[in-house]
Amino acid sequence: METVLLGDQPLHYFQLEAIAEGKVRLAISQGAKERITASRAFLEDKTARSKHPIYGVNTGFGSLCNVEISPEQLGQLQTNLVRSHACGAGDYVQKEVIRLMLALKVESFSKGVSGIRLSVVESLVELYNSGALPVIYQQGSLGASGDLAPLAHMSLPLLGEGEMWYEGAQYDTKEVLELLGDRGWRPCELASKEGLALLNGTQFMSAHAVYALLQGQKLDYLCDKIGALSTLAHDGRIEAFTPGVHATRPQWGQVKTAQRILSWLQPCPTMHAEKKHVQDPYSFRCMPQVHGASKNALRHAIEVVDVEINAATDNPVVLEAEDAVVSAGNFHGQPLALVLDYAALALHELGSISERRTYQLISGRRELPPFLVKNAGLNSGLMIAQYTAAGIVSQNKQYCTPASADSIESSNGQEDHVSMGANAATKLLKVVENLYSIVGIELLNASQAMYLRGVEGEGELASLLQDFRKVCPVIQEDEYMHPKMEAAKAFLKSLPLSESALLL
Repeated sequence: METVLLGDQPLHYFQLEAIAEGKVRLAISQGAKERITASRAFLEDKTARSKHPIYGVNTGFGSLCNVEISPEQLGQLQTNLVRSHACGAGDYVQKEVIRLMLALKVESFSKGVSGIRLSVVESLVELYNSGALPVIYQQGSLGASGDLAPLAHMSLPLLGEGEMWYEGAQYDTKEVLELLGDRGWRPCELASKEGLALLNGTQFMSAHAVYALLQGQKLDYLCDKIGALSTLAHDGRIEAFTPGVHATRPQWGQVKTAQRILSWLQPCPTMHAEKKHVQDPYSFRCMPQVHGASKNALRHAIEVVDVEINAATDNPVVLEAEDAVVSAGNFHGQPLALVLDYAALALHELGSISERRTYQLISGRRELPPFLVKNAGLNSGLMIAQYTAAGIVSQNKQYCTPASADSIESSNGQEDHVSMGANAATKLLKVVENLYSIVGIELLNASQAMYLRGVEGEGELASLLQDFRKVCPVIQEDEYMHPKMEAAKAFLKSLPLSESALLL
């Protein structure tokens, strides 16, 4: 199994995908080990020299920041913090996101400004490598002060506590440690600042962001390709994708979308045949402008997330060069909250215009039968699949309500503005999941329309169609449609993320 070295170079999206899927082992680079060790040594020295309490090291937390804690109670203070903050609720966080949370927490510690002992960071790596995963819940973070509740659940196994996933079942952590034996991690007794270092940070938000943007880039690419296939199935025109048009309005995403679609449609003879119609509906000819705007938004989100996952986001920050331990606000999730809301809107728009292409394909125009079925009337064909897509699009509109516009005061007013980035993160994944369904329904319709038109396409579009029909054959008469829609969605999810899909 390949090993990904953390703390050496910024993580690439293919590495992040492999981490999320559990296909690699993690290790800490030598440089990161040295930085972590030096940071801890400085913190201990600074604490011994300081005449005043240092927040989070020998004080309480939040609005209890002015309560000083005696030296002999510092370890218990940190253990109490992890236990008391494990207040998650709601649905389980999916395992891909949990793996990313563990890796991104280690990556944050590798910057060497957290004051945590190397042994604790190594235990996080061993936890990931064991294959067992903490049980974490979707609700509980306000997206500021760090993702406190989710990261507390992530950290409980380091104390030998909490619940875990192992080989498809849920166990108490103590049971998992017994099952793993020497293959497990070493439970820790936390020292000063370590509980706070584990809980302060944006890893819940950023792990969701990474996973959503991995899927989002793939979906953006698939929307372009399936939109091209729908254009071919709809007997559309090719002129709207020609370079000269987009040179006059060189928005980056618009140009990229047009280039992709033109490359897939250019080899198809029917795209160059004489047409009765002089133009296509917006959902076809405006794909460069609409898909392109979503590309621009996703690209911006990726840029922000790339900075975040390669940064230190806990508090206080241990700055050896300045001889200071500074309580500040790197845990505040506002940068993520805004772009996660933006990404949700961008992905929703891909689904919104996809459903309109589906609607056009079933409308009985362009010499295609109504609802893409023979003997329409006796058969309803793909009528209600479009209803389903429309309902899902409407739900995504509701998920586009910006979480980042909200804030609720907490901790007796000490934390008086929060990002709500965690809510932005979890609803973004719901938009992603819904988009797979919407685009799967479009592919189902495009495949059926191509069959009825008697066209197979050329090049990559023909290959896509052939592969899809192996798992989702065309229909001759009405049949049970739910399995076909689920097969279409599963087909799209099974396709790998390609280099050509990446937006950076």
